[in-house]
Amino acid sequence: MSHDYLYETPLLDYRTPAIQGLIARRGWTDLSYEDRIGAAYDFVRNDILFGYNADDALPASCVLADGYGQCNTKATLLMALLRALEVSCRFHGFTIDKGLQRGVVPELIYPLAPRNIIHSWVEVQHAGAWLDLEGFILDEGVLTALQTAFPERDTLCAYGAGTDDLQKPDVAWIGQSTYIQKTGINRDFGVCDSPDTFYAEHRQLTGLRGLIYRRVIRHWMNRRVGQMREGVIPVILGGAASLVPASSHPDATEAA
Repeated sequence: MSHDYLYETPLLDYRTPAIQGLIARRGWTDLSYEDRIGAAYDFVRNDILFGYNADDALPASCVLADGYGQCNTKATLLMALLRALEVSCRFHGFTIDKGLQRGVVPELIYPLAPRNIIHSWVEVQHAGAWLDLEGFILDEGVLTALQTAFPERDTLCAYGAGTDDLQKPDVAWIGQSTYIQKTGINRDFGVCDSPDTFYAEHRQLTGLRGLIYRRVIRHWMNRRVGQMREGVIPVILGGAASLVPASSHPDATEAA
């Protein structure tokens, strides 16, 4: 397998008409290498709203058609756009503690959610180094709503955010790594050439639980995200102790 990190895969289907048409309309191929990264990054961050798709392992063209995504599906779309723009990139897989999703996951079903949730970010080759791109997950509307709701907080690990600098997180592309869920990470699976390789080994919510998630729970979560974007932040039980990373709790243990 080539390691130029530019090849197409079933999930990174960047030769599809929808993706090629987007790039042509936006004129991204006329940009410099650094600006190509920024254009694709900003598009995935804000034009693709934060939300929950039917599956992690969706082709990039399907994520684009949905118009929304979470860490894993947005990462797939961003990688496809970058490779279409001849920007070398790779996939880095993790898990995050489910506490990061608290507030988005309804309290009624939160105890039933898996403790460790599959997470990913994109690594992009730039200026002779590999940079981490994770700050594209929350769109500006959701991030602004959280900043407004918690004006005195720096650390927040809930509502889809995991940061120690909520008011000024490193989410803008300025030629450096970006993060917005990093503090929720509890296991590192390392890098892969593509999301296809990762999801061939790591899947979540299969069988009946997966069916219930796809048919019911994710729609419930998406409605809650929509409310957050409008400034209505769901109440989380447990107060301030529920807003910090699991590792900050006295009884926290390392993920298996």
